[in-house]
Amino acid sequence: METSIIIAGFGGQGVMFAGQLLAYTGMAEGRHVTWIPSYGPEMRGGTANCTVIISDDPIGAPIVAQPDVAIVLNLPSFEKYDPLVKTGGLMIVNCSIVSETSQREDMEIIYMPANAIAEESGTVRMLNVAVVGAMLARRPVLKLEAVERTLIEQLSKKKAHLIDDNLKVLKRGYEAGLLVAA
Repeated sequence: METSIIIAGFGGQGVMFAGQLLAYTGMAEGRHVTWIPSYGPEMRGGTANCTVIISDDPIGAPIVAQPDVAIVLNLPSFEKYDPLVKTGGLMIVNCSIVSETSQREDMEIIYMPANAIAEESGTVRMLNVAVVGAMLARRPVLKLEAVERTLIEQLSKKKAHLIDDNLKVLKRGYEAGLLVAA
């Protein structure tokens, strides 16, 4: 099985870390993985997105025109990826800052207050971990426990004090993904 995931938002929202978290977990689980970052010209505050493909088989091409999953953290990303998600796919929208709603009825949409969930459990900067948790609840392409292990391994020594809060946000995002549906 192959799953393509696009994570998109502003620079500074942890888009790249969320993609790396999925990619590193996929590799640790023996899956075939690609991770392709794309930055806007300004980096922090500009647009940022990454594409992750996780597959049981070798990946033919790392380019994704119509993702299975889109995680959109800001309005420009919502506007760009809403029409592109495959029929039957999943879009997770950070409704903490995106007030628009999709008119599509051919995909699953979760409007998730990612900023609020992250702030309740630590800091808004962990919103990327919350949406990863929600995605795993709806599309269990990787096991939550495996992502937790990778999260612990990937946080640098400088950020080791944030491990427990990140794990808490990941679980809260997962729980929200199980409960919230459009």
